[in-house]
This record gives sequence, C-alpha cells and structure tokens, in this order.
Amino acid sequence: MNFLILCIALAGALVLIPLGLPGTWLMVAIAIIDRIAYPAGGIGIVTIAAVAAAALIAELVELALIARYARRYGGSRRAGWGAVIGGFIGVIVGVPLPIIGSIIGGFAGSFIGALIAEYELTGDHHAATRAAAGALFGRAAAAAMKVAAAVAMAVWILVAAAT
Repeated sequence: MNFLILCIALAGALVLIPLGLPGTWLMVAIAIIDRIAYPAGGIGIVTIAAVAAAALIAELVELALIARYARRYGGSRRAGWGAVIGGFIGVIVGVPLPIIGSIIGGFAGSFIGALIAEYELTGDHHAATRAAAGALFGRAAAAAMKVAAAVAMAVWILVAAAT
C-alpha cells in the first residue's frame, strides 16, 4: 500500500513540473516524508541527498537554458535575465487560472521579460523580438529537461523504496 501511495504522490509531483510549479522539490519532500513515516523502508539519506542535488541541478540548468537561448538568438545578458525573471513572474501571475495559467504565464513571462529587457537596452524591436523568441524556445527546452530529470528522480525514489 505504501508503494502505491508513493507512486501516486510522485506522479502528482511530476504533473506539476510542466505547469511551472516546484514538482522536483515536492519529490524531495515526498522522499523525506516517506523516510520519516517508514524508517525501516528503503529510502535512505543517500537517496534523499542525491534527489535533492538533482532537483537543485535541474533548477539551475532550467535558468541557464532560458537565459542561454535568449542570448543564442542575439539577446544580451540583460535579455537572458529578463527572460528568467519574466518567466518566474509569469508563473506566479498565471497560477490563479487553473491548469494552463502557469504554463502560459511562464512562457509569456519569459518572452515579455526578454523583449522588454533587450528593447530597453538596444531600442531595436527586431533584435528584441528575436531574443524574446529565443527565450521562448529556451523555456520549452528547459521544461522538457526538467521533466526528464524529474522522471529520473522518481525512478530513483521508487527503486530505493522497493529495496
């Protein structure tokens, strides 16, 4: 029964990630709660530390991908930071709209953040639009990477719990 509940909880956390919500950190919390609730179970400190490290790395890579794509498409560092900050604000603003609000907010926020930051710096709307498009592509790549990392985290937790 414990394993089934763990599977459902991890699946729920995995669903949150494309929505721009902290599903990877929820997975870490689930592993900790399982360790506390079932100290004789298979989830140990090493698993919790590894999953926490993977969650941190996934967050950092997500931010780096968004900024890097904005710069790859001709934007400045400022456009990269604008994309990261705009995406974060967009997710928060979009949360009240059920299910798709945070997704749309995150993508729109990254686009608008890079657009404003680059236009403010250069005054060239073509360059700003190109950087904003890059930020949008970066957001998509980052979401895919983070889901892949979360799947690996969930598998690690489940294998540890099964042993």
